[in-house]
Parts: sequence; structure tokens; C-alpha cells
Amino acid sequence: MRSALLADPDPEVRRAAALWECRRDARLTAELLHDPKSAAEVLRRGLFHRADAERCVAERTHLAALAENPSLPTDLVERLAVDPDESVRLAVSLRPELDETRRMSIDFTVEAFARGDVGWVRDGLADPEVLRRAATSAHPLLRRTVAQSPHLPPDLIRLLARTEDPLVEDLLGMYHPDTPEEVLMRVYARLGGTFSAWMAETHPRFPREGLAARYADHPDGNYRRLAVRDPAATPTLIERLSHDPAVWTCQAAVGDPRLPLHRLREALHVPELASSAGANPALPEDEMAAVLDRAGVPA
Repeated sequence: MRSALLADPDPEVRRAAALWECRRDARLTAELLHDPKSAAEVLRRGLFHRADAERCVAERTHLAALAENPSLPTDLVERLAVDPDESVRLAVSLRPELDETRRMSIDFTVEAFARGDVGWVRDGLADPEVLRRAATSAHPLLRRTVAQSPHLPPDLIRLLARTEDPLVEDLLGMYHPDTPEEVLMRVYARLGGTFSAWMAETHPRFPREGLAARYADHPDGNYRRLAVRDPAATPTLIERLSHDPAVWTCQAAVGDPRLPLHRLREALHVPELASSAGANPALPEDEMAAVLDRAGVPA
């Protein structure tokens, strides 16, 4: 199969097969280095003879990719760890064989909104040892990558929740079913009105009880809308919120089955509320049919 794919008449198939095989074939790695389309990837993953590795370091082509290469000799890794190019030093800092002391001794910078995509961590998101190494690291990109795992044990979730890294909190809310309530609320508070805030709000652990008392009179409409989630919110409060200055709050209230029927009927004739009102399960069946008729939906 290997030989057949490497000899395939389709050049893209041959290239893909060669990129896969070069991880254990230094000769193939050397050949691929002459292909501009393959150079960066083969530098990242190919098996190198020392002479080829030294030449690539000297030529400084795709050096950040080379800094990730698992076959790079240790002394060359150390040379790249003090390279003047910041992206190269960052790539070295992410290598899996480094212990935490050596990793954090490298002078690297991580952008505030750089989402983690560290390959060896991403590939080990179900591996308890990898999860623990990454979650207990001080390296932001390791923590951001591991925060995407749904397999984190409770102690590592608590640890990551204390990192004070907004991206870690966002990722926990998106990917982990046991994200603490306080993390979800911090995401919502920071990003109200965005996709990440919506993900936090729809998370199964997002709080419900007590929201009416806390937020019904909040100056921000994004927070007043949360009051509708509270099981203890009264029909009177829901009706009041259906007249809120913030349209998102109105829509949430109008879609709630506790809304008094007279207000629900009114909302059906308000353009920005009609869709939410029409979806309200408390709307009588005959009036639902009338809504569908007006919309031209066939019976």
C-alpha cells in the first residue's frame, strides 16, 4: 500500500503519502525539502539526518516549523530556544519533551487572544497524563488547548477555572459539561451579546435560580434578559420585561409561557416580537393556526 500510494499517478496523492512516510524516512524527508508546497510541513514532521537539520537551521527557512520537529537534535533545539525570532522561541517552548522548568525559562510571548492548538496536547485530549501535564503548566497555550477536552477530571477543571485567562474560561464553557457556574457567569459578564456568551448561557450548568432577584433591574439589558431564565420569575415580572427597552430582553420575555395571554396576543402584532410570540408554547392552538395562516404556511 505504501509503495502504491507513493507511486500514484495523482501528484497530490503522492505528496500526501510522502508527507506521512517522511516521519520515519530521512531520505524521503530530504527529497521533500525541494518541494516548495511541502517544505513547511516536512520541516515540522519529517525525520532528519543531522546534516540536513543543521543546514535547515542555517538557512532559516520555515524555522518556526522546524522548531516543532520531534527528530531535531537536542543541541539544535537549544539553539532555537534563544533564536532572535520570537515565533521560533514560542514554537520551541511548546515541545512535548520539555519539563516545566525548561519550558518556562524560554523567552516567549503569547498573544492575549491566541487560541491554543498545540498538536501533542490536542492529540492527547483523552489521555490523563497529557491532560495533567498541560493543565498544570504555566504555559497559556498548553492550558488553552487542554481546556477544549471534555475528559478533564474535576480537580483540573477547578485548576483551570482559577487561571484568570479569559480564553481558558471561554473554552471550558464551550467544551466541558462540568464547567463551574462562576466561570460561565464571568464569560457572560465579559462577552454579553456574543457567541461565547450565548454558549455560556445555554450551557447546562448556567445558573437559573436567583437570577430574577439579581438582574431584573440591572442597567444592562443583557442581564435583565437573564431574569426570564429564573423559574421563580412571576408572570407580572415577565410581562414587565416584555416591554423592556432592550429588544433581546423583550423577545426572551415574549417567548416565555408565563407571559399573560393578553400581552402575548399583543406581541404577535409587533414586528420585532412576532417570531418569539408565535413560538410561545402558551399560545392557544387556534391562534397558532391563525399565525401560520397569515404567514401563508400550508395546512
